[in-house]
Amino acid sequence: MESGLKPMDAEQLRENAHKMVDFIADYYKTIENFPVLSQVQPGYLRELLPDSAPTHPEPLQHIFDDIQAKILPGVTHWQSPNFFGYYPSNSSIAGFLGEMMSAGLNIVGFSWITSPAATELEMIVLDWFGKMLKLPEEFLSAGKGGGVIQGTASEAVLVVLLAARDKILRRVGKNFLEKLVVYASDQTHSALQKACQIGGIHPENCRVLRTNSSTNYALSPNVLNEAISNDVTGGLIPFFLCATVGTTSSTAVDPLLELGKIAKSNEMWFHVDAAYAGSACICPEYRHYIDGVEEADSFNTNAHKWFLTNFDCSVLWIKDRNALIQALSTNPEFLKNKASQANLVVDYKDWQIPLGRRFRSLKLWMVLRLYGLENLQSYIRNHINLAKQFEELVAQDPRFEIVTPRLFSLVCFRLLPPHNDETCATKLNHGLLEAVNSTGKIFVSHTVMSGKYLLRFAVGAPLTEERHVNAAWKLLQDEASALLATL
Repeated sequence: MESGLKPMDAEQLRENAHKMVDFIADYYKTIENFPVLSQVQPGYLRELLPDSAPTHPEPLQHIFDDIQAKILPGVTHWQSPNFFGYYPSNSSIAGFLGEMMSAGLNIVGFSWITSPAATELEMIVLDWFGKMLKLPEEFLSAGKGGGVIQGTASEAVLVVLLAARDKILRRVGKNFLEKLVVYASDQTHSALQKACQIGGIHPENCRVLRTNSSTNYALSPNVLNEAISNDVTGGLIPFFLCATVGTTSSTAVDPLLELGKIAKSNEMWFHVDAAYAGSACICPEYRHYIDGVEEADSFNTNAHKWFLTNFDCSVLWIKDRNALIQALSTNPEFLKNKASQANLVVDYKDWQIPLGRRFRSLKLWMVLRLYGLENLQSYIRNHINLAKQFEELVAQDPRFEIVTPRLFSLVCFRLLPPHNDETCATKLNHGLLEAVNSTGKIFVSHTVMSGKYLLRFAVGAPLTEERHVNAAWKLLQDEASALLATL
């Protein structure tokens, strides 16, 4: 490597990193020129790239050319201002800079001693964030609890389910695993199902409780009470309840206070998944959606969804960190050190599934410092206002129906079938979804609620402005007119 790119060299890094930043900045400058949803076919890339890696080094410019010509056509542009599908996955200048710093330092911070600043900054920053959300003090690091950054909400629900499982088995005996029961609504994210599979919970003991429009698809405390009562009578052991603030399909909000009291009276672990909507609760006018969080044992929100923090950064707070540590801790000889053995420090390896971990708190720290609370609140409010405007546009067109009440920045709606013919409603709305997405001008996704096929319009991309929302609605109207004309 005498004449080429060295493994690490400060001046070569400076030169090439400048080129990379220029390339990425140019991408953002032209992001609206790309089809939002990738239009390629499966297997497209194998036809464009060689069968084997190069023997000799290639110039960076050649790689940039390949990214432009071969990679970007196969990218769905989540940061496009015309991306309205699923839920947002925010990028920001501050988050990007934090990722750069993390990559530059490239530490593997599994225990305090491996980089004390990584552990201590994470504790401090998650205390900051917890205070912004007005979480109970039990969730902060000064007491028995604290926060930890996981990769995703799926990891968060898995680790707390394992902690809850081991806690109850220590009490009733390890042979009672087959009797443990988990409860959630039919709107709960499928990540819980995967966590149950990994945690050895018997599939027949996963209670997926029905919701309907009478509660705006929130979990009914009465339905939960009845299910628990039936299971107790049958000799089973209720041990875990997952509630959601902002469900994936429609942003439904479960009644935390009532559910939490039921969980407590039955000595169950109560987890709150606020992956999407939790960020909005830094605004005083939306904080009431997590009223009752004081009853929870754990609380999770994704800073990488709607909080300007680049993926991945899923924040989990827990009231009793020892429950996590007892379930996930390992202590091999080669990791032993004076600070850990004396219980003077936090070792985050014992709060998660993998051993290794990145310095993710840097980017959240930069987001909080470079934007500040007031700007973050304004950012959330702007998206919610844009969603309100879209909702008003939909409501003014008699051909469309808003099916669930808008909460936060998601609107669920559908094109009404002609002559109220419900038999063709699904086909009609699926056709509308395909039509708008195939244009490449916008991307929206769908769900099914009470048997109705709905389009989901989620506002949350950092670059989205009012003009993008208006243009998206115009496109939806035009494609709807074209579809209806064929019937």
